[in-house]
Order: sequence, then C-alpha cells, then structure tokens
Amino acid sequence: MRRLRWFLIVTLGTLLLFSMTSGSFLVINHPQKADVILVLAGEFDHRPSRGLELLSAGYAPKMLLDVPAGAKIYNQSTLEIARAYLRRLDREDAAVCPVFGLSTKTETKDTESCLMQSGAHKVLLVTSDYHTRRALSIFRHELPQYEFSMAAAYDPQQFGASWWNYRQWAKLNFDEWVRLVWWYGVDRWR
Repeated sequence: MRRLRWFLIVTLGTLLLFSMTSGSFLVINHPQKADVILVLAGEFDHRPSRGLELLSAGYAPKMLLDVPAGAKIYNQSTLEIARAYLRRLDREDAAVCPVFGLSTKTETKDTESCLMQSGAHKVLLVTSDYHTRRALSIFRHELPQYEFSMAAAYDPQQFGASWWNYRQWAKLNFDEWVRLVWWYGVDRWR
C-alpha cells in the first residue's frame, strides 16, 4: 500500500511537472547568422514579419518565403500574393519558394531546390513558436547537408508557453505534442 501511494505521488508529480513545462519545451528560439533565412509556410503574418525583422537585423543576406503553390485566397494565387507583397516592400533580398506538400516533412523536399539555388549552407528557419522544435528536427533529419538554426515567430492569439490559460493555446499544445510524438515515433523512420 505504501509503495502504491509513493508510486502515485511520483507519477502525479511527474505529470504535473511535464504539464507545466510542455508548452515551453516546444519552443526553440536561437537564431544564428546564416546564408539564408527560410520562412516556413503555414501562416501569412507573423512568420514573414519575423523573417523580415531578422533579415533587416543582418542575420542573413537573403530570405526565402515558402508559399503553398496550389493555394488560393479569394480566388487569387498565394504565390502571386506573396510576390506582390515582396515587390511592394521593394525587397530584392527576398524571394518566394513554391511548396507543394502539406506537411513539414514534404516541405523540406520542396525547399531543397530553392536552398540549392541560393548556394546556402547555413539556414535560419522561421516558423510559429509552437512548431519550432518539430520543424528543426525534421529539417535536420531530412536535409543533413545543411546547418540549421531556429527563430520563433510569436502570436499570442495562437499560443503561449502557459498553455492552460487559454483554450486555443491548450488545443495547439496538445496538437503539437501529438505531431511531435508521431514524428519521433513513426515518420522519422519512414
């Protein structure tokens, strides 16, 4: 009976500690100087803004913006929207990289040709804060010929390390943990 009680206390304590730190564990934000900044597809506001901020701060001489090639917004191609956005900013040091896959793993294959054309060896990835740990692991595994670092794009409406404070944060924390476990347990070995 005493051992069972200690086992339950230790198990509950471990679960509580894991729960309290699970949100911050997902986030990696250690940008390093690179040859190119690669902004991952999936969000159209905070990720590109963070990429441009890092570009202006001199983290790399150029930036690639991953954009879903087949997607449309109000009947307009996202590729054309992204290209027009960069033209309006008058950024010759930024370009669009079309991606066709629907997962981070397939995005690595789609961006490989853009990275080769850029001549990059060191790549600074930019993605949403909750997605950083998994994205960095996937890119390092799928494209080992490159050296990657990570910068987080924060959106307080979507996610925060104290995930239990808001329903949206809790949903994203749970969803990202499921994807992270799936990556390490299944997809990584395919």
